[in-house]
Amino acid sequence: MELDDAETSRQRRIEQTLSAVLGWLEPRLALPGRRPLAVGLSAPQGAGKTTLARRLLARLGERGVRAASVSIDDFYLRREEQLRLAAAHPGNRYLEHRGAPGTHDVELGRATLAALRALGPGAPAGAEVRVPVYDKSLHAGRGDRLAPSRWARVQGPLELVLVEGWMLGFQPVAAERDELAAQPALREVNERLRAYEAWHAQLDAMIFLRADELEDIVRWRIEAEEAAARAGKSALTREQIDDYIRRFLPLYALYSDAATRGRWAPDRQLELRLQADRSLR
Repeated sequence: MELDDAETSRQRRIEQTLSAVLGWLEPRLALPGRRPLAVGLSAPQGAGKTTLARRLLARLGERGVRAASVSIDDFYLRREEQLRLAAAHPGNRYLEHRGAPGTHDVELGRATLAALRALGPGAPAGAEVRVPVYDKSLHAGRGDRLAPSRWARVQGPLELVLVEGWMLGFQPVAAERDELAAQPALREVNERLRAYEAWHAQLDAMIFLRADELEDIVRWRIEAEEAAARAGKSALTREQIDDYIRRFLPLYALYSDAATRGRWAPDRQLELRLQADRSLR
């Protein structure tokens, strides 16, 4: 009974967030303009953004809207590239493993998003885009990108491209910030973040889900990893994931506020606050 109640509560939270996002998105899909509309979904690790994206596309499909989603996780460097990056920056915790700005193939992401945006009403019949797939369960939970032959196929025409990721929308801060002065490793990440403007330039609008407390993110990410382990997937241990996610808390603290300022006009972004149980505030 307790599990049933927990699952009912989970589904209620998902539906609450889904309704809020749909209520904001659908009027924008009804406006004239270039199609597909490209919308970013930025949410903390473990907050349920992938589930939200899947439900959102399903609900839009029921209403006749052709849409596709892509995760920035699928643009992580291949395992061998990530190992070379870590070796080139010994002692930099942010670049040691996948996750932080600098650990993605930014050009692959830019080219993929541009190709998806070309799958509009004027795309040739049968046009499709191959989208990379990254398997986080490989290499004992450290992950790797799959071979191109195993990439996903997306066919047009599309009306919406949804791009989701935990650090999507993060923008560099001034080099004079005290946090950067105190951490050379963080200064390197801040510089590498500039390249991600190539992704942001592809997006027409942004949806931000924000955690009330940084410690909530740690717990959410641990829960997500443990759920993967229960499903039989190779995953990091609780200690490994706790260490992994805490490496990125300074990035949330430094960039979350900056992400919602400046790049997108107020009418082109939605910000929702998540409480400890992931329900909307």
